[in-house]
Amino acid sequence: MKIAVDAMGGDHGLSPNVEGAIQATRESSLSIILVGDEPSLQSHLDKLGGTKAGIEIFHAPQVVDMHESPAMIARKKRDSSIWKATELVKNKHADALVSAGNTGATMVSAFFLLGLIQGVERPAIAATLPTRQGKAIMLDVGATVDCTARQLFQFGIMGHEYGRHLLGNDRPRVGLLSIGEEDTKGNEVTKETFKLLKDSPINFIGNVEGRDVYSGNADVIVTDGFIGNVALKISEGLADAIKKMLMKEIAQSALGRLSYLFVAGPLLRLRRKTDYAEFGGAPLLGVEGISMICHGRSSSKAIKNA
Repeated sequence: MKIAVDAMGGDHGLSPNVEGAIQATRESSLSIILVGDEPSLQSHLDKLGGTKAGIEIFHAPQVVDMHESPAMIARKKRDSSIWKATELVKNKHADALVSAGNTGATMVSAFFLLGLIQGVERPAIAATLPTRQGKAIMLDVGATVDCTARQLFQFGIMGHEYGRHLLGNDRPRVGLLSIGEEDTKGNEVTKETFKLLKDSPINFIGNVEGRDVYSGNADVIVTDGFIGNVALKISEGLADAIKKMLMKEIAQSALGRLSYLFVAGPLLRLRRKTDYAEFGGAPLLGVEGISMICHGRSSSKAIKNA
């Protein structure tokens, strides 16, 4: 399998992308195409010894910065790393693409070059989350911030199908994120979405609340990209804050430091379960091709796992 990596995308530049690509080729049978500025990529590869590690370079001189408007990419930045990486997938020169760059630009590139699956109006990013019972999928987490009920319904169908394959469950439980479990709770869009999902053949379990996201009560959680992204970022921030507060409390006394020796193993396993880098990236569902979107601050480990 050949993967095109947007090597210039992300908060930390090309380093984690190149290092992650090298790690991936060393730990699997994957072939990698690094898409970006060829001189910079070649220099970095030479330093890391990855030139002969199943990696090739595709030159793309332009970069889409994280703050740039996604709307301009099709007009002014068709030589950018994300656009060229998507073109490689479109032209069957790569089986999938991975990008930690501008999410909007990744989505626009996929929309224009790959196109949408028939019957899908908007794409959705499907994030994998740890739960008390294993894993769950939440979509959308950032692709489409304003959704109609019909589009949320389509997210539910896509999430159901994705869940069947990812979770190995033929009847994944699909829940609609709302402010209460009753079907009368929520805004007009969620109420209408509830009706559409209820009348569909998927295993719809009704509304779920924010506290249910990590409970394992639902396998697939449907929401719009605005709420989904905010919920995801709050979760990341909370997990990081709890970890730092816990370590601070442990370090304040000799007894705390001693007790850490007994709980270090479970804490490490918990940290791995809640580390976004373990999941790598999230697929952009609804497009005619595989496009994996990674966190902007992705490490080499996250790129490798994507």
